[in-house]
Amino acid sequence: MEILVSSPRGFCAGVVRAIDMVELALEKYGAPVYIKHQIVHNPHVVEDLESKGAITVETVEEIPEGSHVVFSAHGSPPEDFAKARERNLKVIDAVCPLVTKVHNEAKKYAALGKKIILVGHEGHQEVKGTMGQTPMTLVNDKDLQSIPNWDTDTDLVVLTQTTLSVNDTQNITDKIDSEYSNTTIRNDICYATTNRQSAVKDMAKQVDAILVIGAENSSNCNRLKELSLSLGIPAMLVNNITEIPPEFVSQRQIIGVTSGASTPESLVQDIIAFLEPTKISYLSTVEEDISFTIRDGII
Repeated sequence: MEILVSSPRGFCAGVVRAIDMVELALEKYGAPVYIKHQIVHNPHVVEDLESKGAITVETVEEIPEGSHVVFSAHGSPPEDFAKARERNLKVIDAVCPLVTKVHNEAKKYAALGKKIILVGHEGHQEVKGTMGQTPMTLVNDKDLQSIPNWDTDTDLVVLTQTTLSVNDTQNITDKIDSEYSNTTIRNDICYATTNRQSAVKDMAKQVDAILVIGAENSSNCNRLKELSLSLGIPAMLVNNITEIPPEFVSQRQIIGVTSGASTPESLVQDIIAFLEPTKISYLSTVEEDISFTIRDGII
């Protein structure tokens, strides 16, 4: 069996920044430092930070008054910041700057009087944070029937969750654009999501199956698996070696390996070692050189 490893893969700049912020907070303030929602969607990352003294919770109400808390990379609604002030919490906001950009777009277009559609997945933490910024209507990227039935000349803007399927989002935004004559469509899918999906498209031409390394609750990991399947290539999303069925890898000549933007590289290497390939090759598509700095005073 041969392995073809995708590049880019793994951590994006927003994930690196968020993890660094938790570690810097622990270093500066000592344990415990609370994290509201998983800092990124991968249990290995969460467990590693918890071993250093972080405590992950789902609601602000769970955090003892006066504590330090890091809000996750996915973004948080204003109401969570208000609750934190009521509890005298010291908030460190690790939201990805590309998610902040969507929040700012929402507030800008709302101030201009436009109706706002957010294309995204109901219940996802990023969607909760974005929808909390200003009133908007959620449309599922896979459901054309979820497009609202407003007057065709409604002045509207379309924003998107940053971790969606590029193809599905294009389909839904094209449909919205065709139904409404006064539409502004923003391309908010982030560079890391776009690049990893593009690499899977190239990889699918060369492999018999694809393993996507990442967590079940990771949106961008799930999109990579779905993309592979849509291209006719068997795919599985796994987060460790115990989740790989022997029958999935047996008799495969070439298996592609990629990982989502919240997946540690150590997991990828563990799985490659477990598979014991006769050959390892690398598929390089684009070079990612993006990084996000942590402003002075934010921690």
